[in-house]
This record gives sequence, structure tokens and C-alpha cells, in this order.
Amino acid sequence: SVAEARAILGGTAIVGISTHDAAQIDAALGTSATYVAVGPIYGTTTKDTGYTARGLALVRAAAGRGKPVVAIGGITLERAPEVLAAGAASVAVISGLLRGDPETMVRRFRRRLDEAGTIP
Repeated sequence: SVAEARAILGGTAIVGISTHDAAQIDAALGTSATYVAVGPIYGTTTKDTGYTARGLALVRAAAGRGKPVVAIGGITLERAPEVLAAGAASVAVISGLLRGDPETMVRRFRRRLDEAGTIP
């Protein structure tokens, strides 16, 4: 739990909490988590969460409620800008970075997000 992580790591550690629906988001916002992760936004084969794709509606449900939102699950180079536009503060990417040389893919993500105006 977030409380257990805080007890071990202290109050200044960055601690996130994963959520998959509106009720979990509501509960997460009541914790001392630094950020709220939401997903899977799109279908993913990286990890079986037991949840189907949640879509951008889940990002919108969590955004603007006091904690940064990290979107995860099926985030691709093409989808990342729309996820950030829906209110995510950032995206967590796994498979999208492994579709080529990881360093090259990170640079492509940065360039794409810069072009979309989603990186300050």
C-alpha cells in the first residue's frame, strides 16, 4: 500500500499507485501517493492486468484532480500525444520503446511529443 511504502521510504519518496477504474482513482486520490497511474489505456500484451483497455475516458476521469496522472498500457508513438492531450501528465511506455533500438525510440517519442506540443 502507499502507506506501507511511505513508512519504508519516507515522505519525500516518489510513490505511485496503479488504478483501473473510477472507484480505484477516487481511493488513490485519498492517499499520499505522488501520482496516480491509470490503465491499461489501450490493449497491451506486456502485462496481464486482468483489465481490458480502459480508453482515454479513464485518463480524463483522473486528470485535474490534484495528482499527476501517468497513463500506461498500449501507449505507442502515434497514441502518446492524444493520451497527454486527454490530461495525462506523462506516459509509461514499454513495448513502444522495444520496437527498435531503445535509444532511437526514446528520441522518436521525444520528437513526436515535442512536435505535438505536449512537452513543455
